[in-house]
Amino acid sequence: MARTPLLQLSEISLTFGGDPVFDALSLVVQPGDRLALVGRNGSGKSTLMKVMAGLVDVDRGDRIVSPGVSVGYMEQDPDMGAYATLGDFASASLDPSEHYKVEMASEGLKFDPARPVDTASGGERRRAALARLMAEAPDLMLLDEPTNHLDIEAIAWLEAELKQTRAGFVLISHDRAFLKALTRGTLWIDRGAVRRQEEGFAGFEAWRDKLWEEEDIARHKLNRKIKAEARWAVEGISARRKRNQGRVRALQDLRAERAAQIKRQGVAAMELSAGPKSGRKVIEATGLTKRFGDEVIVNGLDLRIMRGDRVAFVGPNGVGKTTLIKLLMGEIAPDEGTVTQGSNILPAVFDQSRAALDPDQSLWENLVGDKEMRVSGQADQVLVRGQPKHVVGYLKEFLFDEAQARAPVRSLSGGEKARLLLAKLMARESNLLVLDEPTNDLDIETLDLLQELLDDYDGTVLLVSHDRDFIDRVAATTIAFEGRGRVTVYAGGWSDYQAQKSADAPVAKGTAKPRKETTPAATPKAEADGLSFTERHRLEELPGVIDRLTAEIAKLEDFLAQPNLYSEEPVKFAKGTEALVERQKALAAAEEEWLELEEKAETSAG
Repeated sequence: MARTPLLQLSEISLTFGGDPVFDALSLVVQPGDRLALVGRNGSGKSTLMKVMAGLVDVDRGDRIVSPGVSVGYMEQDPDMGAYATLGDFASASLDPSEHYKVEMASEGLKFDPARPVDTASGGERRRAALARLMAEAPDLMLLDEPTNHLDIEAIAWLEAELKQTRAGFVLISHDRAFLKALTRGTLWIDRGAVRRQEEGFAGFEAWRDKLWEEEDIARHKLNRKIKAEARWAVEGISARRKRNQGRVRALQDLRAERAAQIKRQGVAAMELSAGPKSGRKVIEATGLTKRFGDEVIVNGLDLRIMRGDRVAFVGPNGVGKTTLIKLLMGEIAPDEGTVTQGSNILPAVFDQSRAALDPDQSLWENLVGDKEMRVSGQADQVLVRGQPKHVVGYLKEFLFDEAQARAPVRSLSGGEKARLLLAKLMARESNLLVLDEPTNDLDIETLDLLQELLDDYDGTVLLVSHDRDFIDRVAATTIAFEGRGRVTVYAGGWSDYQAQKSADAPVAKGTAKPRKETTPAATPKAEADGLSFTERHRLEELPGVIDRLTAEIAKLEDFLAQPNLYSEEPVKFAKGTEALVERQKALAAAEEEWLELEEKAETSAG
């Protein structure tokens, strides 16, 4: 029996004063659909979602919502002028008996319903809008970048809520891990057309690349055919002019077909230049402590960051990640302890608040007005890694067209603002990148390029992010804020941190000092053998840890050696392989840690 769709768009066309955003677009959302809506920045994802929500009037076509179906849309910038508090806004459409749903959502999303609207930040307003949608529980939820301004704990809460809902939903997000965990189908906007695949985001990139490969092959064949027909037209038409006019017209049609093809948007021509090398030691913190009133941000942290390190800082919003970065960069002073920076440090900072952009100035003015990019006497030039370049030409490298160059920054989308910030960041030479939430609003292709640039960057990277997939791709060390001033250093990215935390596995010594837990308790004095109480205890427990990991590795190797496991149970094989790699890394780390502690004890005794 056919299901009644929740929502249908039929032959939708929409133009905003120029080229069509959509032309003859049709799609259907069925009950239970869990769809990722993906596409490049500026492709029209948010516009399409507003069309689906009924908030944008189209030029032609129909939007049909089945009788009795409710559609909810999470507003990016909700109008709260009529409400006193965030809670009033979030519960406005609910019966008083249902207000508890907002309270539950506020706990998961971490905002205070009693917060006055006029003092709430943009992030708090967005979380209240998301709480309103979750509490209303419509049949179809339209979620545009719901994880922006959420920390990893809140993302996990939202992920769990969406996994158990019976409603259909459409998601726009840059968070790969979030999309992979939740979606069962994909809507891909590409050059004004929407394609659908009945597979979640995990299969999107392979599907996209296959379609693009087929398109490239077809275009290559078309070009070869045009070239052959054009040669014939020049060499053979004079003798057969009358009877071959049809072939000439066919050649004209082929050329018209090629001209009508819409060229794919390229990726930004971003480039990072690590200027002169810094010293081998970039930053060293000893006994670092910072408090604000009774709140302990960090207590007694010892940390060493070496040239080339990739360090991610993770933890809930407000726990102190940005504060620690400012301590390490010397922007604020610690209450106790010292921070020493190495020689020849050239930092470049990506600020999540985007304070480096003036929203009322144009893109052009924001670049030429930057004192570090200014070329003396040249109003249309900017200094890019030491070389003058025309401002429009440089903007084009970041996928901005000439018309946008004179537009105010406030007119840009979130992804476009992030690209403009990256343009300012990458214009200067640096050997220390500080990236505070750089992934917000960037499309998948730009994220991929940014990751590749960071991989090749011959400098040091400090990263604050809630994007688990991006942390896994970039970070070699993860510094976790675990509350009450406790900060722990783990080897690897997010997944490594989670595996080590859950298994209480040891962490390899990296360039950042390894697994040093800092708590409000005083550090015990070193004992006679040169080891502290904690180190002595660790040395005694490591043999047992090593034995346990060795046994687990043997079991996993036996499991993976089963005949036909890979072909018959690919998911189990993949999970088993991932678990084996994690335990092998943990074993190597444990053995290295034991050797270092044993050597330290022997040296002190000798």
